[in-house]
Amino acid sequence: MIVGVDEAGRGPLAGPVVAAAVVLCKPRPAGLDDSKKLSVKRRAELEAAIKRRCRWAVGVADVEEIDRLNIFGATMLAMTRAVAALNCCDDIVEVRVDGNLTPAGRVAGWRWTARAIVGGDAIEPCISAASIIAKEHRDRIMRAAAVAHPHYGWATNMGYGAPEHLRGLAEHGPTPLHRRSFAPVAKYFLQLSPDGHTPIS
Repeated sequence: MIVGVDEAGRGPLAGPVVAAAVVLCKPRPAGLDDSKKLSVKRRAELEAAIKRRCRWAVGVADVEEIDRLNIFGATMLAMTRAVAALNCCDDIVEVRVDGNLTPAGRVAGWRWTARAIVGGDAIEPCISAASIIAKEHRDRIMRAAAVAHPHYGWATNMGYGAPEHLRGLAEHGPTPLHRRSFAPVAKYFLQLSPDGHTPIS
């Protein structure tokens, strides 16, 4: 059993990091590719096909874990949770991870043979499938968060540092979903007045 793993959400200023693990079915869904290269419509279609026909799971590391561990550590943790959630640990021959590093030796719960593949989300179909599942799952989280926090444009920027997001941060301050360890958010707290509440103009 070969598992593909990828993540979504390492770079945003807000929201969790999400990893997905996928074991492809045979025949695999046609047209798999890096999720960033796919149209919104095609990505949704492939997500539905993967979920319907293949074995998949997601793992999430929340904002508190990102700030406590750093984004790399939180990503490795989310990947470990995703693979464990497949509930087929003893059958896994290899886990193929997008990037140049894997959770092996970095997360206590990781116990599978792992191989890092740079650019794997574009060249390794099982990783491509994982990239689609991870992105779609995280995008849904951020669209839901945008309803509760409407000032940051999360429904479209997904928590990345887009101009609308940065304006919202400057005008309304951070929410509990903002990553305080990330520079633009940390900068807001450095600009607070001595009372700890009012931004210094």
